[in-house]
Amino acid sequence: MSLIGSLPKEVLDSILETIPVEFSVLDINDKVIAWNKHDTRMFRRPVGVIGRDVRNCHPKKSLDKVEKILKEMKEGKRDKARFWIDLKRNNEKRKILIEYYALRDENGKYLGCLEATQDITEIQSLKGEKRLLD
Repeated sequence: MSLIGSLPKEVLDSILETIPVEFSVLDINDKVIAWNKHDTRMFRRPVGVIGRDVRNCHPKKSLDKVEKILKEMKEGKRDKARFWIDLKRNNEKRKILIEYYALRDENGKYLGCLEATQDITEIQSLKGEKRLLD
């Protein structure tokens, strides 16, 4: 199912910059085709990365794992991969959640991959409840 209703481009662009998740999108051939939060990303990339193979965007030590995830997604064996790392940012330790999602059409055909990254440090510290406007 697609989005119910429609969004003007200006609103969609604002949503993509406002959500607390950085994402990158790969096409079916593992080429980087888009990302959000260009100016504030944790893992920054030069604009020249657009159209390049994703293998050029990852550290060599994790490359075999990235390739395995993408291969399994293409084969239909996997729809998601989730992992987390500790990252030091501004002399502060942050917990970073990274998720890969297979992008598929309505018939299940693989279209590419969405890589979503989120700083979950504050989320991990939540306790009890906080109601709306509390």
